[in-house]
Amino acid sequence: MKLFDVYPLFDVNIVKGEGCKVWDDKGQEYLDLYGGHAVISIGHSHPHYIKKVSEQLNKIGFYSNSVINKLQQQLAERLGKISGYDDYQLFLINSGAEANENALKLASFKNPTATRILSCEHAFHGRTSLAVEVTNNPKIVAPLNDNHHVRFLPLNDIEPWVRELSRGGVAAVILEPIQGVGGIQMATPDFAQKLAYACKRFGATLICDEIQCGYGRSGKFFAHQWLGIKPDIITVAKGIANGFPMGAVLISPEFEPVYGQLGTTFGGNHLACAAALAVLDVFEEENIVNNAHEVGEYLVNEIKKIESEKIKEVRGRGLMIGIDLAVAHKEVRQPLIYQEHCFTGCAGANVLRLLPPLCLSKAEADEFVERFKRVL
Repeated sequence: MKLFDVYPLFDVNIVKGEGCKVWDDKGQEYLDLYGGHAVISIGHSHPHYIKKVSEQLNKIGFYSNSVINKLQQQLAERLGKISGYDDYQLFLINSGAEANENALKLASFKNPTATRILSCEHAFHGRTSLAVEVTNNPKIVAPLNDNHHVRFLPLNDIEPWVRELSRGGVAAVILEPIQGVGGIQMATPDFAQKLAYACKRFGATLICDEIQCGYGRSGKFFAHQWLGIKPDIITVAKGIANGFPMGAVLISPEFEPVYGQLGTTFGGNHLACAAALAVLDVFEEENIVNNAHEVGEYLVNEIKKIESEKIKEVRGRGLMIGIDLAVAHKEVRQPLIYQEHCFTGCAGANVLRLLPPLCLSKAEADEFVERFKRVL
């Protein structure tokens, strides 16, 4: 058997990581400004993380959701406190796509006569059934998923959103406060607040997809907290467990849980919860979210100082940064990897996307800037 070949791969075999550095099988060190696609929140191989996950594995790694798991309760309490959502409810699953699937299902259960969803142009919310339907990329929407529930509308242009909501029948509005795959495009406070008001007025559930932009990456715990809104449902994944597969849905107290309505086999298992609790320990002990804010601002300013006709714009918040290039991103990204030994992400055809671990230091930010300048 061979692998189903759906990933275009760089010719690099990463075998080790520590902090914001990774190493390949030949011993070459790389600076990681990609974080495994925004997954590595507290840094590779953090000693506290390793300790807590190892301790849990030596007790029990998994049992089903048919019994009490006090680690789930601890995680809900701690996450509510650190995020400012003490009064919300937590449902644990395994991935970001699952988080969005369940969020959209909850919105539909709450308003069963409404069958429409509003999503953003250039949105990315996952590759599973409902999640891919609200993703604005026809290439990855299979015919079976194309059920015509969704209308895609422009970010930061409130009029068409209000017009669609006023027509009725909208179960949910789903919004990335900062679009990731869409190229680090940011919702404005004015737009977000008017959208939240319109959702309340017309009875639609507002879902904030914080899978990539949330969990401290923007310099606040959630990116929507820069916008002055409080969504009905928040979805998270990626950085929640620093690489262990985990996702979650934070659900307003307006939603009443019903036995059997949602479910999962692996979600919220003992090992996943131990990993997620270890992440919150490090967030609190090392002031990770504030570091993302300070180092992110510093890095954006340092990139803006670079004098190059190849840079059109630099945008983002915290350690979620987009560099809009006048050339194809592969012309910059490939030499960054193979010559300067530095990983970055990308979006579209021309955007270099930076999603480093949230522990990135100013010295490492300077190191990236020097490598980036040499490539330019």
